Amino acid sequence: MTATNTPSRRQKLEEFITAHPGDAFARYGLAMECAREGDHDAALGHFRRLLGDHPDYLPAYLQYGQFLARLARNDEARGIFSAGVLIARRRGASHAADEMQAALDALR
Repeated sequence: MTATNTPSRRQKLEEFITAHPGDAFARYGLAMECAREGDHDAALGHFRRLLGDHPDYLPAYLQYGQFLARLARNDEARGIFSAGVLIARRRGASHAADEMQAALDALR
């Protein structure tokens, strides 16, 4: 396989997700890769799907909120950070809660 035929990281993740649609880590990776590539609509869709399917997946709240903030969608970012703080506190993940609270405070 030549370099031009090598699947991209995104293509590999998309293929994996097709085979394993419930894999939270792969969906998270795909959302992050789409965000990195500037495919905002795809990233938003993958973050939404991830949190819809796996509402306790804490890393997604921070990254999704930060992504929304970069898009100047601050009200949505506040909602995501707030939800993440509540879930992190419920799970006893104080570091994650503190990190998302700091991100939330920075938006005010």
